[in-house]
Amino acid sequence: MIELYQSQRAMRAMRKAAMQRGVVAVLDVGTSKIACLVLRFDGGEHLAEAEGIGSLAGQSSFRVIGAASTRSRGVRFGEISAMQETERAIRTAVQAAQKMAQIRVDHVIACFAGAEPRSYGLDGRVDLEDNVVSEQDVARVLAHCDVPDYGDGREVLHAHPVNFSLDHRSGLGDPRGQMGQELTCDMHMLTVDASVVANVAHCVKRCDLELAGIANSAYVSGLSALVEDEQELGAACIDMGGGSTSLSIFMRKHMIYADSVRMGGDHVTSDISMGLQVPAATAERIKTFYGGVHATGIDDRDMIEIGGDTGDWEHDRRAVSRAELIGIIRPRVEEILEETRARLDAAGFEHLPSQKIVLTGAASQIPGLDTLASRILGQQVRLGRPMRVHGLPQATTGPGFSAAVGMCLFATRPQDECWDFDLPAERQGSRTFRKAVRWFKANW
Repeated sequence: MIELYQSQRAMRAMRKAAMQRGVVAVLDVGTSKIACLVLRFDGGEHLAEAEGIGSLAGQSSFRVIGAASTRSRGVRFGEISAMQETERAIRTAVQAAQKMAQIRVDHVIACFAGAEPRSYGLDGRVDLEDNVVSEQDVARVLAHCDVPDYGDGREVLHAHPVNFSLDHRSGLGDPRGQMGQELTCDMHMLTVDASVVANVAHCVKRCDLELAGIANSAYVSGLSALVEDEQELGAACIDMGGGSTSLSIFMRKHMIYADSVRMGGDHVTSDISMGLQVPAATAERIKTFYGGVHATGIDDRDMIEIGGDTGDWEHDRRAVSRAELIGIIRPRVEEILEETRARLDAAGFEHLPSQKIVLTGAASQIPGLDTLASRILGQQVRLGRPMRVHGLPQATTGPGFSAAVGMCLFATRPQDECWDFDLPAERQGSRTFRKAVRWFKANW
């Protein structure tokens, strides 16, 4: 946790400074598209008021003044694979959003999928010195959470205090100012592949932008697509993107689990392209206009003109039935949902009080997907759209923009994370010391 602690604190300070100046941009680096939203804030008065209350009450009003998206290039499975192509795509999206907003943006907050996220549940316990919980006590109990050895080449992306307990009174959201003897904290920690984070940060820097925050797309999609009751009682958000399907589970308004499946809508398009022997662009058009997962009797007679411009008249005049197209799409969608169910079972999702599942993301718009998902996942399933942000352009209100809209909420109303508090200095080197002790025992 210490490796990213200082850099995360620096990004939080940079984000606060950008919000006080009035403008910040959010960037969703996806496999199929790169979206950018420019946010304008009402001013520093609200921030100054919240400063005296503390980070648990961080709130800020804003409006979206610029929005743009472009086709993503150089991104596979939610991870950057070609730096120069991704840089050009990010520049295109940011410049178009700046042109709409008629203002220059220097700071961006980015989110990405993939990077093999892994979740850990931690807990810490401290005795209170003055019998009243202070900010320093919260910092101490967070620092006392025993961080596991999550391996080299991985970094902590999120570290949320999920639950506080004071003298066996559990379920406290903010324990500060309350009386007690012993403070306990349950924390959720999410680690990702460090090289993916470094590539995103380097790509943003090459675009002459400052990175003021970074987040996992599964987390921010849940922030925007789940209603308050679902976040409180327990629900899963499945964000079906182009190259990967991200999964997050929320409980008591905090994310308690995240994972990803390295399959998405682009794999369905690829199956159509190979099955019908058509270019990827044609396969995407056919999937968008005629796709589905449930075949009916009329679909055998509903013929789809494939089209083409190869010059071969017979080849370009081909037609397939919609039932045949559904026969290509459904197996891949079932595979994605089966993999997602395996992740939910591993997380113990069936033990939550409420077991609702919300599908979002561009690939979730295939007709009949919610019915198929409820049959495979065995839960209550609904289709979700981004909420809680008003004044969005019409083009950015669809399920494909759940992550981008969730980034707006992440930027302006952050849940507390470990780096929002000043950890005691004596605890910051503890993980390095424990690693040294383990090495010594193993080698001597």
